[in-house]
Amino acid sequence: MKLYAVRVFVHDWDAAIEFYESKLGLERKFYSEEFGWAEFDVGGPVFGVERVAKDDADGSKHVGRFLGVSLQVDDIQKTYEELTAKGVEFTSPPEKQSWGGTLAFVKDPDGNEFILLGM
Repeated sequence: MKLYAVRVFVHDWDAAIEFYESKLGLERKFYSEEFGWAEFDVGGPVFGVERVAKDDADGSKHVGRFLGVSLQVDDIQKTYEELTAKGVEFTSPPEKQSWGGTLAFVKDPDGNEFILLGM
């Protein structure tokens, strides 16, 4: 068994694709408007973006929440500054943790929150 994908659920498909591809700079590996599914390369299992209709009550429960996902970057301060300049919303700036890493919390256009990790 192996991990294939981490899935992020969104309502605004176009804004999500623009955000993950153009603002974060993730490389798109697969895209299907028909199925509402896109995959981005994050150096291992794919980062999947899945469209959820706004009237889908069950699916909507998964939109706009903390994802529990950490994406590691080489230079957290530089990445933070570059993404901030592109209009990416951070809920907290990079903060050094007692265990040695640095975390910054990011929100996508649908309010899904994840972590950028610098070591």
